Amino acid sequence: MQPTFGLKTTPMHVPYADIRRVWLEADETPQIRDAWLWDHFLPLAGPKNGDVLEGWTLLTALAAQTTRLRLGLLVTSNRIRPPAVLGKIASTLDVISGGRLIMGLGAGGTLQPTGPNPAIEEYAAYGLTLVPPGEGVDRLRETIEILRRMWTEDEFDFHGKHFTLERNRNAPKPIQPDGPPLLIGGWGNRMLRLIAEYADIWNISGPPHTDFDTLTDRVRRLDAECARIGRDPATLSRSLQQIVSYDDPAETRAIVQRAVDLGFDHIVLSLPRPYPDHAVRWLVREIIDPFH
Repeated sequence: MQPTFGLKTTPMHVPYADIRRVWLEADETPQIRDAWLWDHFLPLAGPKNGDVLEGWTLLTALAAQTTRLRLGLLVTSNRIRPPAVLGKIASTLDVISGGRLIMGLGAGGTLQPTGPNPAIEEYAAYGLTLVPPGEGVDRLRETIEILRRMWTEDEFDFHGKHFTLERNRNAPKPIQPDGPPLLIGGWGNRMLRLIAEYADIWNISGPPHTDFDTLTDRVRRLDAECARIGRDPATLSRSLQQIVSYDDPAETRAIVQRAVDLGFDHIVLSLPRPYPDHAVRWLVREIIDPFH
């Protein structure tokens, strides 16, 4: 199987001009199918007072300057924007981009029983609240229903456990019929159940964030969740987000090959900062071309 490839520019400690440079180069490079940002307000690494550009604002600016790339946030936090507001933002961006948006979604910051949790500081700084993981998944399920109805229905009410809408109307609709494809990022059992039910694309981070034993287990669990609901697993694209090594591209290629052997059909190559000149040309030569 030959994978398709995207790239990610994390807008942390990186000037807008550098991100724009990479995206414009990628837009002219057919081997790159899509490009991605993230959805955080504070740096997760490096100096805590460093620059971070807001994801949806930046994505809109880049959408207006590109013509070919599919694009999105890897992934949008469901804890930051009310679902209907997010649906309006996404509809607008799909129109601006000419129908190129992929709707990347995740549960967002949740309370974790163990380990470091950078969301605590970030959410406190921006007046956001953490919720238990189960509630985060339930809220995401309601968001997905709201988005799809906003993208396909003229007017509707919604009365869920967490969200209520009265006579929602959303125009213009996204250009893509039925709305943008839905990518969901996650790895927990409850998230994989939701992914099997609703997602067009599943995304998970590769090494060092997730080792291959865990990736193998999660792939099997997702296949089992698809079988449970009678879904053909082949209808669900599997996407791996992988940090690139400029110093050892062979190591990155080896990780990509193991991921492809495991069934991942799409690889998002995440560029470490600072971005070298002609970074996309380097990605194609060192990482992508050997797979084609």
